[in-house]
Amino acid sequence: MIIKNDPFASIKIAEYRNLMAGRFLFIMGLRMMGTLVGWWVYNLTNDPFAIGLIGLSEVIPAVTMALYAGHIIDLSEKRKLLLTGLVLYLTAVIVLLFLSTHYTSDHLSNHWIAICIYVVVFFTGVVRSFTGPTFSVLIAYIVPKNTLQNATTWSQGTWLSASVTGHAICGFLIAWFGITGTLTTVVFLIIAASVFLIRLKQKPALNKRGDKKTWDSVKEGLKFVMKTKELLGAISLDLFAVLFGGAVAMVPVYARDILKVGPQGFGFLNAASDMGSICIIILLTLFPLRKKQGRTLLFAVASFGICIIIFGLSKIFWLSFAALFVGGLVDGISVVIRGTITQLKTPDNMRGRVMSVNSMFINSSNELGQFESGLAARLMGVIPSVVFGGCMTIGVVVGTWFKAPSLRKMQY
Repeated sequence: MIIKNDPFASIKIAEYRNLMAGRFLFIMGLRMMGTLVGWWVYNLTNDPFAIGLIGLSEVIPAVTMALYAGHIIDLSEKRKLLLTGLVLYLTAVIVLLFLSTHYTSDHLSNHWIAICIYVVVFFTGVVRSFTGPTFSVLIAYIVPKNTLQNATTWSQGTWLSASVTGHAICGFLIAWFGITGTLTTVVFLIIAASVFLIRLKQKPALNKRGDKKTWDSVKEGLKFVMKTKELLGAISLDLFAVLFGGAVAMVPVYARDILKVGPQGFGFLNAASDMGSICIIILLTLFPLRKKQGRTLLFAVASFGICIIIFGLSKIFWLSFAALFVGGLVDGISVVIRGTITQLKTPDNMRGRVMSVNSMFINSSNELGQFESGLAARLMGVIPSVVFGGCMTIGVVVGTWFKAPSLRKMQY
């Protein structure tokens, strides 16, 4: 029996627990790999712009494949699609593992190893365009509608917990076992994730193949997002705020060259934002937001911009860590509000397409933000580029406040 307002309502469902355990392990491995690749490429090239190219490599497939992925998700059996994605992602990690060996470094220059890494990252972007939305879609198939808000909060908490763990541990693993040892750990994490996800029940498509042409189906998903103003406003705000506020992309430069804290400090700085997010997620799980969520969302994103400015100007490790930590706190608030809006506003037969549009906005904001940060760092210098990004994030919030009144007044 599920108690009303029970903070553990969704966790009491066994299949949901398997989904969250598998997601935790997969995201932990994914975030470890993302952290490692940034450090790896920067050390191969000594060029901040090279870090930005990692984001560009991933955002191209994330954007171009997202809408088609949503169409396929709605027409597919979700469990099989998710497990297929894990196998393909595992293949990509094994390729990176080979690139990290002494055999490869003896036969290829650093330049060519970096190019190979970009190619693999491009491939993982294709895979993530399918797996990311599928995880979100499965939530609504597993939990009853009256626990969707609770399940969404737990899902975001799971993602952030995995992210902070992956970020923090990665720095230590690089220092202790090197890149090859770290990638070996990622391989085992993805295999472990599969053990939990294979226990999910089959989730057949609600839409029948042949009902609509592919493009008509894709347009239907886009039209739904465009006409649902609160949903469009929330994900657009995330797109532009993270696009300009992607300071985390420059953490390898700050860790090695500005703060001079090495791979261990790099791991902690990478984890700081997610540590803040998971703290606020726990609080929001126990004490969910009851009113004025739209206004809260805007204030949270503006606070995130202020934290980015402080991080950009800081040359003291603890202050940099604190700025990223507080930035994570306020970002966690926006993540929960946006995720809840998406789940509550989306009908079941369109979840794949809507979640893919949402994923396209999120992925493009993160990866384009990484590219923008790398490009701005080359043009303006690292510190001015980060401060500029924080200022632009605040500017986006001010514009949204006046241009999207329905989002500002929204409550659920």
